[in-house]
Amino acid sequence: MQAGDQVKVSTSVVVYHHPEHRGQAFDLQGQTGEIKQVLNDWKGRPISPTLPVIVAFGRFKAHFRSDELEPTS
Repeated sequence: MQAGDQVKVSTSVVVYHHPEHRGQAFDLQGQTGEIKQVLNDWKGRPISPTLPVIVAFGRFKAHFRSDELEPTS
């Protein structure tokens, strides 16, 4: 996975910070978006974040593990 790839959320991921559902549980499963960044280094040093893939759904962004996403064609 790399920045610019289109992906679909393949597992149930519940967030509470979605702009249209602020403070309420919102499941992102089935939503499609674009990978904005894959975090693997910080200031030139390698890191191992728990949720390294940042996906944008319009103006809303969320962090994911790579096994929670699948590429779309």
